[in-house]
Amino acid sequence: MAVDVLMTAALLFLMGYQFWGETAHEWVGAGMFVLFLTHHILNGSWHKNLFRGKYPPMRIFLTVIDVLMLFSMIAQMYSGIVLSRHVFAFLPIESGLALARRLHILGSYWGFLLMSLHLGLHWNVVLGAVNRKFPAVFHSFRYLCIAPGLAVALYGAWVFVKRDFTTYMFLQSEFVFMDYEETKILFYWDYLSLMGTCVFISHYAGKFLRSLKKKEDGQL
Repeated sequence: MAVDVLMTAALLFLMGYQFWGETAHEWVGAGMFVLFLTHHILNGSWHKNLFRGKYPPMRIFLTVIDVLMLFSMIAQMYSGIVLSRHVFAFLPIESGLALARRLHILGSYWGFLLMSLHLGLHWNVVLGAVNRKFPAVFHSFRYLCIAPGLAVALYGAWVFVKRDFTTYMFLQSEFVFMDYEETKILFYWDYLSLMGTCVFISHYAGKFLRSLKKKEDGQL
């Protein structure tokens, strides 16, 4: 869980390139690469069992998200190394910059959404941890949090439109607009809200798919 928390924090940091500059972006990106490898080493059983067992709807959904996220992360890592002017500047890379720039945009925007969806599919782990640490608070407020969660999710959906995510997800522009006068608070509130939208969608989609599995098992 510590690795996942650090990856989430790094992801948010990296999306705010305009606030921190190129050098910090590259070093945090390199750290993200290490965390990504660590995450896959710790979850090695996922690779071993990928072609084993049955694939009910929930497992199909989870696997599709995870495989797409893997591709987006590989695209980000490769393009980040090619475009690097600091951390990997010692590498003799002189070509492929145009392709790397496109891959970095695609990997960044798809990766943000896919990692957020992935987080939502494992949101029960987060809720379980909160329940173990603060059981009284958890049981008192768990249902009261649904309405604020829905409000954040709706705002995040508006952020998706406002910040032109589809433009970059489908590479309609090869240059990302950055507002250098925007405050960090507003920027990160928007991105946290959009992350909340993805968590909300995948968490409840996962619940629905698990319920289908239970009904199917009950009919057997």
